[in-house]
Amino acid sequence: MTDTRATELAARLAETRERVDAARAAAGRTDEVDLVVVTKFHPVTDVLHLARLGVRDVGENRVQEAAGKVDDLAAADAGLAAAVRWNMVGHIQSNKAAAVAGWADRVHSVDSEKVANGLERGRARAADERDGVTPLPVLLQLSLDGDTSRGGVTREDLPALADHVAGLGHLRLAGLMVVPPLSGDPAAHFADAAEVAAALRRRHPDAVEFSAGMSGDIEEAIAAGSTCVRVGTAILGPRPVV
Repeated sequence: MTDTRATELAARLAETRERVDAARAAAGRTDEVDLVVVTKFHPVTDVLHLARLGVRDVGENRVQEAAGKVDDLAAADAGLAAAVRWNMVGHIQSNKAAAVAGWADRVHSVDSEKVANGLERGRARAADERDGVTPLPVLLQLSLDGDTSRGGVTREDLPALADHVAGLGHLRLAGLMVVPPLSGDPAAHFADAAEVAAALRRRHPDAVEFSAGMSGDIEEAIAAGSTCVRVGTAILGPRPVV
């Protein structure tokens, strides 16, 4: 990694952390907000440098790319790799869910019983194969507008999916994730999602996480109560052409 790239990442990361802190202060919040740095299409050398800068949550959208980066980071620096928490934030095909459960430390995008069952099988297998494997924290992805083609479960089907996940032995229902619709006011969308997240917590009190907000809407998401923002472009810049 060049010194230029290292300096660029350090500056962008510092700016994003300042945005998060300023948004928390503006919202009158003193609790922490997780910063998941999404590294889709960027090389593992970027992940390595970010980890050296103290990033502990790394997000990936693509199953095969993520699995390769997990292995490559461990080969490059086992100590740093052990400190990184890998977050799957993208759509998961049900036939790949079991593989995701083998490397992911948290999954944000569960939107069906098939995906949940695949994660359950994969996590059970991982627990049989190695010591220290704990239940996998998962968030349910909500489709606010009911257009499930972009991923997510409808609000009508969310309670049943939550109950199903809560009954699985190798998963832990951690909360709600939302990607707002492409049109409309992001602040209004996040406020709507926050109400759904609150209803989920009333039904499942341990489901306290609310993953909302990306590079362009960090402030609106944190104002609505987001406990986790997923940021790619603001830190890593435009994605490389692949």
